[in-house]
Amino acid sequence: MPSELRTERQDSTLVLIMSDPDTRNALSEEITAGAVEALNVAESSEEIRSVVITGANGIFCAGGNLHKLRENARLGPEVQTARIERFHRWIEAIRTFPKPVIAAVEGAAAGAGVSIALACDLVVAARDARFSMAYSRVGLSPDGGLTWHLMQALPRQLVAQLLWTAEPVTSEQLHAWGLVNRVTDTGLSLSEALKLAQQVTRRAPNVLASTKELLNHWPTQPLPQQLDAERDAFVDNLLHPNGAEGIDAFFEKREPRYR
Repeated sequence: MPSELRTERQDSTLVLIMSDPDTRNALSEEITAGAVEALNVAESSEEIRSVVITGANGIFCAGGNLHKLRENARLGPEVQTARIERFHRWIEAIRTFPKPVIAAVEGAAAGAGVSIALACDLVVAARDARFSMAYSRVGLSPDGGLTWHLMQALPRQLVAQLLWTAEPVTSEQLHAWGLVNRVTDTGLSLSEALKLAQQVTRRAPNVLASTKELLNHWPTQPLPQQLDAERDAFVDNLLHPNGAEGIDAFFEKREPRYR
């Protein structure tokens, strides 16, 4: 069966499904390119309010295809450099996408699969999901922003341990560390992610977008600049029609109707 990125619509949520049964949904050019294109289309769609990323057949993503990596190593650095840069465009697209992106993780999330999950705004994982950052076991170092995302949440010594020992981590442990938002029974991560998407997208789209932008800026922005950015975003959202609708709905004791 071919490697592909499948898409489904669930109400206002676009579901991106990584599918490659022969490689346990390992990354491929087709999956990476399809994901970037899907996010570009979804960004301009008023009907799509959120995105969920998951994997087919009870597996999230096995990471890089080692057979392909071995072939690329024989072809020179330019080939693999270009391949990683295409993957990194997907990671950047997730982070800059102005709508919520939620990972629904079942089974294995390995290597680049962990990078994809942690790049998402929220993570829902099945109780028996396993997150494996085993780059060091095959003589490789992380990619896909994995070191950046881990260092935002965890102490340096713990990140070093995870990456050097390459021991699998449970969804329960990542939940305790704050990297997984919700833990579900096996087979329920997608349905729970869709429920979470529905809950989050009740909020005003412009507020979700500006909040995500503020969260993206904080690691590199000094406090005075972050305060200025928060001020500007607050005023913009107050003057937006959704700001008036939200305040009116509060006083009228009804659910707001955001656009």
